[in-house]
Amino acid sequence: MEGYGHELRVLELPDDYEGAVRATVVYRRAERPSASAVLYIHGYLDYYFQYHMGAWFAEHGRNFYALDLRKYGRSWMPHQHFNYCRRMEEYFPEIDAAIDGIVADGNTDITLLGHSTGGLLAALYCAEGSRCGLINRLVLNSPFLEFNTGWFVRRVFIPAAGALSIVFPYAKVRNVLSPNYFKSIHASSHGEWNFDTRWKPAQAPPLYLAWLRAVRLAQRKVHRGLGLPIPVLVMFSDKSTYHRRWHEDALVSDTILNVKHIMKYGARLGDNVTLEEIPDGLHDLVLSRSDVREQVLTIMEYFIGKTGRT
Repeated sequence: MEGYGHELRVLELPDDYEGAVRATVVYRRAERPSASAVLYIHGYLDYYFQYHMGAWFAEHGRNFYALDLRKYGRSWMPHQHFNYCRRMEEYFPEIDAAIDGIVADGNTDITLLGHSTGGLLAALYCAEGSRCGLINRLVLNSPFLEFNTGWFVRRVFIPAAGALSIVFPYAKVRNVLSPNYFKSIHASSHGEWNFDTRWKPAQAPPLYLAWLRAVRLAQRKVHRGLGLPIPVLVMFSDKSTYHRRWHEDALVSDTILNVKHIMKYGARLGDNVTLEEIPDGLHDLVLSRSDVREQVLTIMEYFIGKTGRT
């Protein structure tokens, strides 16, 4: 039994180029019988620990499921390179298996919810995944639809690094993620959340060039437009900030992504896209201060209800 009323289901998956593979589903049943489900996919350097989000949906009559993807969080195995992939499509089998389990549990209405890189993955799955026809709507929490870097890095360095990764699949560089995001959310600093720092570390590990290439390839598909036929909700903070040292702005802004990129490319996901700007939201909107995250969850629930079947 997982904490806060959640349970675990381990998905044993076919071996990949590093050997044995598993993924983990963390789930919480709705407080009353329901055929409506939410499947959550976390971001990079992340895992599911947002138990309050699962509790919220359960209290609102929805069965909640969260995936710890292969090589992340509860699913990481010692022989694997941490948070590593070569193509975003590598994660499709665990999404397939999770959806199969959700359907076997009696759910007939499914919302796919993704955060950051998990949002990029969720959008791609809704366009190409083998079970995409079973997904009724897509909700994105600060999806990673473009690199938050200058033109040279986006257009020259990342493509060159991606080409290099084909020859040297485990080549890596220093990770330049802002440390202010960790400080803004963890209880040891300025935040309120006590997540496991083995799985979501304060110091970002080196960045694999193969991962950069995988993300870039997926983003290019988004930039061309995915043409999703289902309703899509894209949520993001009202501002992005970056400071080399700690600054109070980190408590009321996205310190990881450029929200203008999210607005621009989020609109290209399909013909029925709702863009929702959240004042004072953090990068992971559901980790924002209490009044902001309640607004975020309320908007998600309203969108699901509005686009759902009664």
